[in-house]
Amino acid sequence: MTLEVLTFGCRLNTYESEAMRALATGAGHGAGTILVNTCAVTAEAERQARQAIRKAARDNPGARILVTGCAAQINPEAWASLPGVARVIGNADKLRPEAWAPDAPPAPVTDIMAATETAAHLVTDFAGRARAFVQVQQGCDHRCTFCVIPYGRGPSRSVPVGAIVEQVRTLVARGYREVVLTGVDITSYGPDLPGRPTLGQMTRRLLALVPELPRLRLSSLDPVEIDDDLWRLIAEEPRLMPHLHLSLQHGADLILKRMKRRHLRADALAVARRARALRPEIAFGADLIAGFPTETEEHVGETLALVEEMDLAFLHVFPYSERPGTPAARMPQLPVALRRERAARLRDAGAAMAARFLAGRVGHMEAVLFERPDRGHTAQFAPLRLVGPAMAEVGEIRQVRVSAAGPAALLAGAA
Repeated sequence: MTLEVLTFGCRLNTYESEAMRALATGAGHGAGTILVNTCAVTAEAERQARQAIRKAARDNPGARILVTGCAAQINPEAWASLPGVARVIGNADKLRPEAWAPDAPPAPVTDIMAATETAAHLVTDFAGRARAFVQVQQGCDHRCTFCVIPYGRGPSRSVPVGAIVEQVRTLVARGYREVVLTGVDITSYGPDLPGRPTLGQMTRRLLALVPELPRLRLSSLDPVEIDDDLWRLIAEEPRLMPHLHLSLQHGADLILKRMKRRHLRADALAVARRARALRPEIAFGADLIAGFPTETEEHVGETLALVEEMDLAFLHVFPYSERPGTPAARMPQLPVALRRERAARLRDAGAAMAARFLAGRVGHMEAVLFERPDRGHTAQFAPLRLVGPAMAEVGEIRQVRVSAAGPAALLAGAA
């Protein structure tokens, strides 16, 4: 039997959990070991991880619980004190094989801000997924006022292009038809490497050197850091999927400035206009925070208007969560109930935009990557479900005609 892995948070955590699963299994951990990979982006993410640890300790007496991830990196003592926790492993050490030796003694969580490199870790098993994630970058040099993640992840470090290419080749050979390039702030890729390659230059080289890769996606992008090579790929490269997820966070300039973001409202709109001019079928997702300190109803209205103006089809909405030690936590706070109410309004707006986007795809032929026999995602990352007796092979990319649109997914006949 294998060890159990509980993952909270982002796609990068998903990738790293699979890397740690392989390292821990290779070191001899199996049944009786539970690995918990924590997230620090919100208080709710931390609460869920703590609850999961307590439940795991209750349900599995004698289990060896190993805890890692951003929340554990930032406050290791608090996580080490939870029931059943045998070790806390810091983010700087969690992808080192020696950290997973069963007889390794508890060690202090090292200073993540001193990290200077990110090693490539090949992950070839994504628990049945048809797409694979590849880490290309780690850490963040920016200091958004709401965000504690740089203190969990450390400074920005990039994976060399050659290592990325080798990983993707191996994944394609293992049958993966789509790869997602992921990291903490992938648009900051490259300045720490020889020659200072940009994200676009790395992506262009990857696609040229791995022509057998059918589909490539990028995880969340900072809208003002899209480089010229990446713009050319958006325009010219059909294997780069027509779907961009943007780290927007808000639609009001005053709040963006108080967040210490690097873009303004007009910049976000300009990115959408330029991308659609180059690739008319492109779809956008975005991260948005509701209830940031000092946010007014007028500011909420500006964000709701931005969702409409940019035609954002896929939203990730978070009620603001104050993180200890961040500048925003010292600003005048809004009531939690108000933050949740505003987040609900943004989600409702997002649901309406998603329904509108899906309805607009009815009648179109879509190339769908199937993650389950009856479910997959289109090139624009719209969820699609097959109806009818004939199913697809997992990992198959099939052309289907959209026959209808439900509130959250496209529908297509299996024939």
